[in-house]
Amino acid sequence: MDKDIAQLVEMGASAAQARAALQRYKDVMQAAERIFDGEFADVDDVDADVRMELASPVAPITPSRTPRHITPDNGDEDDDEDDAMEDNEDDVDDYVDYDSDYDGQNRPVTEVDPYAGIFFSKDRREEVIEVEEEPESITLPEDNQQVSLMTQGQWMKGCPEGGEQGFLFGLYSELSQGEFSCTPECGYTVKRKKSDFFPIFSQFPTYTDHLRRIVKQSCHACGTVFCLACGESIAAGGNRLGSSACEDDLFHCSNLQGVILGMGLVMLEKTFAEQREHTTTEPSQKPKTNKRRKVDSPAASSTPTGDDDDDDNFYTAVAPSGKKAKGGTGYAGDQREDTSGQIEAQAAQLAKDRKIGTLLSQIRVYLPSLDREGGGRTSDYMVHPTALAHLRRRFNILCATLLRNDSLSDMSDRSVLYFELFEWLETISNHEALASMMAMPIMTVASIKSVSSKKAISKGGSPVRERTIIYEGSSGPRELLESIVIQAQAAIKGLEGMKPAQPNPEEMTEAEKRVTTVTKGKGKAKESTPAASDENQKLLDFCNRILATANAIDRSLRETKGDAFVDRLHASLPKISVSTSFPSHNNSSITIGETDEKRKKAYLEWANQARFEYCDLSIPPGDDMKLDTGEVLNPHYKFYYNNEARMLATADIPKRSLAIAKELAVLTTNLPVAWDSSVFLRVDESRVDIIKALIIGPEGTPYQDGCYLFDIFLGANYNQSPPSVKYMTTNGGKFRFNPNLYADGKVCLSLLGTWSGPGWVSGKSTLLQVLISIQSMILSDEPYLNEPGWASSGGTPQSMAYSNNVRRMVVKTAMLGNLKNPPEPFGDVIRTHYQLKARVIIEQLDQWLAKDDGKLTVNEVGYHPGRADTSSSSNGFKKDVEEMQQLLRQLQDGTFKAQTS
Repeated sequence: MDKDIAQLVEMGASAAQARAALQRYKDVMQAAERIFDGEFADVDDVDADVRMELASPVAPITPSRTPRHITPDNGDEDDDEDDAMEDNEDDVDDYVDYDSDYDGQNRPVTEVDPYAGIFFSKDRREEVIEVEEEPESITLPEDNQQVSLMTQGQWMKGCPEGGEQGFLFGLYSELSQGEFSCTPECGYTVKRKKSDFFPIFSQFPTYTDHLRRIVKQSCHACGTVFCLACGESIAAGGNRLGSSACEDDLFHCSNLQGVILGMGLVMLEKTFAEQREHTTTEPSQKPKTNKRRKVDSPAASSTPTGDDDDDDNFYTAVAPSGKKAKGGTGYAGDQREDTSGQIEAQAAQLAKDRKIGTLLSQIRVYLPSLDREGGGRTSDYMVHPTALAHLRRRFNILCATLLRNDSLSDMSDRSVLYFELFEWLETISNHEALASMMAMPIMTVASIKSVSSKKAISKGGSPVRERTIIYEGSSGPRELLESIVIQAQAAIKGLEGMKPAQPNPEEMTEAEKRVTTVTKGKGKAKESTPAASDENQKLLDFCNRILATANAIDRSLRETKGDAFVDRLHASLPKISVSTSFPSHNNSSITIGETDEKRKKAYLEWANQARFEYCDLSIPPGDDMKLDTGEVLNPHYKFYYNNEARMLATADIPKRSLAIAKELAVLTTNLPVAWDSSVFLRVDESRVDIIKALIIGPEGTPYQDGCYLFDIFLGANYNQSPPSVKYMTTNGGKFRFNPNLYADGKVCLSLLGTWSGPGWVSGKSTLLQVLISIQSMILSDEPYLNEPGWASSGGTPQSMAYSNNVRRMVVKTAMLGNLKNPPEPFGDVIRTHYQLKARVIIEQLDQWLAKDDGKLTVNEVGYHPGRADTSSSSNGFKKDVEEMQQLLRQLQDGTFKAQTS
C-alpha cells in the first residue's frame, strides 16, 4: 500500500489524495486516472495542510528545485512517502504566477483555460528526470510485419509540465494495459495491449489503417459494437455530435485523438531528425573539390549572410562543404561557376520538404478543428488533455526551426513546406483549447546529464537509464513568426514601393461616366500598370500568406485571451520603425546599467530596435518645385546619388523590384548588432532603393567606436549589377581613412567592381555582404596592409604610424565631428551609441592618446607614413580627445546639447 501511495505522489497527487483514491479503487492505474480527472481535487492533506492544484501549468523556476520524474517509476522500493510529501510541499511553496492576467488580484480557483496565467514569459526553468527503456519489438499478425513499440519513456519524453505528464501517463497506461467490460450486464472483458495503439510504423497512413482495423470491436457475448480506445458503444454516439453517421471511426473519441496525434508527431519528429542528421553529414561525405582563387587584395571580401553556428537552424538547405575563406566572396568572381552541386542540393531539399509537408498534411487531419468539412466530430469538441502537450513538445521542434529561417527567399522557394506549416498554425490558433500555445514560450533543452540507474520497470526487466534534463523557455510560435512578418512586410514594400505614385482621381463628368458604362465588358484593353512577373507574384502571394497567418493567430488570441493579452504580446514583439521625420534625441527611456554586463544588455536591446528603420530622406520642396495643384512629381533627396534616383522615379522594373524585396527582407532582421560593432540602416519610406548606412567601427581597430556613413543606391540593374556605394565621412573630402576608402568617397571593394578579385554574382551577392565586408575587412585592425604594395609589412613602424594617423582622423571626424554635427538621419543613433558606451570610450581615448606618436595628422594629399612632419610641438590630438571626453561626460549626466550645422 505504501509503495502504491508513493507512486501516486510521484505522479503529482498528494498523499491524502493517493490514500483516498486507493481506498475506492484498488488498481493504481485506475486510481491515478480518477485523480487526474479531478475526482479527489477537494481532498486535503491534513499532515502537510496543502491543497494540490491539479494540472497546474506554472512550475517553479528555482534552479535548486528537486528534479521531477517525467516517467513514474514502478520499481523503486527505496522511495518513501515522507520524501514524496516533502517534494510535493516544495513544489507548492515555489509556485510562481507568470505575468498573470489578473494583475495582482486574487485569481479564481477554477479557470476555463488552465494556461490563462502564463503570458509571454521566457524566464522559466524546469528540471526533470526522463527515463530511457530498452525498446521492444513485436510481429503484427495481420501483415507479418515486425515493428518497434513505443515505450513509456519515449511517449513522455520532452514534457517538462507536471500536469501534462499526468495526462500523458494516464493515456499511455490506459491504452497499453487497461481493460474494461462491455456492459455491466454482459460481463465480457476486453483487454488492451501495447501493440494495439503504440506500434511505430514507417508511414503514418499505415498506422491509421492499423487503428481502423482494431478500433471497432464487437462483443463476443452480446454483439455490441464498441470503441477499443474508450470502451463506449460506437453506434450510440457516432463520430459526430448529434449524428449517427460514422465516416471515420478514428474520430469517435478524444482518446483516439490523443494517441493519434502523439504517435503521428513522434513519426514526424523521427523523420525530421533523420533529415537533420543527413543534412549535417552529407557535405563531409563528398570529396572536397572546391577550387579557390588566390586573392591578393584583402579588400576582396564578403561574409555569409546566415548564422551557421545556431543549433536550432539545422533544417536548412544543404550547405557547401568547407568554410569560406576570409579573403573572398566564395562565389568564384569572374570565373565561370559550376552550379551543378547547387541544383542537386535544391532538388534534394525539395524532396525532403515534400516528405515533411505530406506528413504534416496527413497528421493535420486529426487536429481538433470545428471548421472541418462536414462539421466537427466528437473529438473536435471533446479535446483530449494531451493534445496541447503533444503539440508543445513535438510539433514546436519543427515549428521553431522553420520559423527561425532568416531568408524569406529561401522560405518562398520551399513554400510546399511553409504553406503547410501556416495551415497548422492557423488550425491550432482557431481552436479555443489550443490557441494559447501560440503565445506560450517553447521549452527547449538547455542541458542533459546522463545518470546510471539500477532501477527497472519491473522485476526481471532490463535496467533503464535516467537522464536529468533542464528545460528553459524560449521564443514562442507567435514571437518567432513576427520576424518573418517583418521580412514579409519589407518584401511587400520592396515589390510595391517602386511603382509610380498614382495621382488622386478626379471627379468624372457625366459624359465620361456614360462612356465608362458603355465600354464595360467590351473587351477593350485596359490601361493599367503592367502585371507583376510570375516570380514577383509568387513572392507577393507568399508574403500575404504569412501576414494572413499572423492576423488569424492574433484574432483567435483576442477571442480567447482578450485584447489586453494580445496588446501586451504585441508590445514585446520586435518592430520596424517608420517615421516621416528625423526624431529628436530622446533616450530617457534607456536605462544605463551600473555594470558592464547591464550596459551591454541595454546597448544590444536598443541597437536591435534601432538597426533598421524607414524614414523620409527627401528634401522639403520649395515653391519652385511645386505644380499649380501643389503636387511634387519628382522630389530631391538628401543623398549623394540624388540625380540617379530622380531619373528612376517613375521606373517599373520587375526584376529590380523582386531583388530589392528580397534584399530588404533579409536586412530587416539580419543586420549585425553587437557591443563591439553594429550596422544601422535607414531606407526611404517611399523610395526603398535609397538607403543610408552607418557602420560603428569594430573593437580592436583604429576605427573603434567611430561612426562611418555610407550612401547606397540600388540602381536600375540591381541585382544584375552591384549597388552604388559612396563613403561620406571624409571631413569634407580631406581625409582618407583607409587605402580602400578614398577622400572623394570611393569604396574599393571587389564586390562593388571597384577592385580586382572575386566580384559581384547576379542573384547571389547581396548588399548585406557588402556591408559586412566593409565592417570586417576594410575597417580592419591593421589598415596599412589593405594597400597591396604594403601587404607584407604587418607590425612595421610604417604600419603603426598609419594606424596612429587613422586614430587622429577618427577622433576628429568620425567621433567628435559626428557627435557635434550628426549627419541625418542618424543623429539619435550616434548620440545614443556614445551615451551607452561613454565610460568605455573615455578609457579607450586615454589609451589612444598614450599610443599616439605626436606626428601631425596627414590627410589624403601626398600621404606617405614615412614623410610625416614632426616639427610641430602639437598635432591637436590631445585637444580633440579632451573635447570628446567632455562631451561623453555630458551625455552621461544629461547636459549634452547637440550643435546645429
